[in-house]
Amino acid sequence: MAPPSYSDIGKQARDVFGKGYHFGLVKLDVKSKTSNGVEFTAGGSTTTDGGKVTGSLETKYKIKEQGLSLTEKWNTDNSLNTTVDYDKLMPGLKLTLDGSFQPNSGDKSGKFKTEYKHEKFLFNADLNLASSPVINMSTSVGHGAYALGYQTAFDSGKSALTKHNLALAYNAGDMILHATATDAKVFGGGIYLKNSPKLETGVTISTSAGGASSFGIGCKYTLGPDASLRAKVNNGSQIGLSYQQKLRDGITVTMSTNVDGTKLNEPGHKLGLCLEMEA
Repeated sequence: MAPPSYSDIGKQARDVFGKGYHFGLVKLDVKSKTSNGVEFTAGGSTTTDGGKVTGSLETKYKIKEQGLSLTEKWNTDNSLNTTVDYDKLMPGLKLTLDGSFQPNSGDKSGKFKTEYKHEKFLFNADLNLASSPVINMSTSVGHGAYALGYQTAFDSGKSALTKHNLALAYNAGDMILHATATDAKVFGGGIYLKNSPKLETGVTISTSAGGASSFGIGCKYTLGPDASLRAKVNNGSQIGLSYQQKLRDGITVTMSTNVDGTKLNEPGHKLGLCLEMEA
């Protein structure tokens, strides 16, 4: 089994803090799949203070025999995006071509991506299709419970490497530790614990060379097959709470709130609601 990619090192701890929270938003996500394998995803959201409504429509079609996947997406900013994936060139290699077009302005952009997976090694690279492309590269190697990742970028316009990031992870099954260093200026780490079949806990910490630091702890508790509770708090006294309930097969509702612990008697606390439907 290939090690986690650089971007996935520490993902389990980050998911405890990120998934299931929709502060200040009302969201609707709908997914369906036709009999011939075409997947449709439609989504929309608005802020609870009556702000702008945004939405998107995505279609995805796979030709498994040829190793091809085609994804097309449109959003309410009138941006059109197309992604083509191909994974039959050689075992473990995946090639991706992304394109974006905005009819209103005529702006066009593209990006070429590649990913190669091996039992002990994973490599990712992408470059934007421009006159002076920036090439982003990352790699990770694994040995037993350990994984080490490195990320860099080369700006061809400046002929210079623009970042040097490191990540290290240790996976002991029910406990995953990770540490990161970003350009030798920002250092972080975290712990993910599977305390029991029902309880998951995550802890993250970050500090910078300038002295700023942050700390957070979060957890997810599964009440049963159809419901779960989430909670998190950070050193800024920001408290997040979330309740997720499966109403029936294919329909899930999530309610969340963010409470500013420094201003309990003042306005500014946020609510969120998300309805997910799948057929």
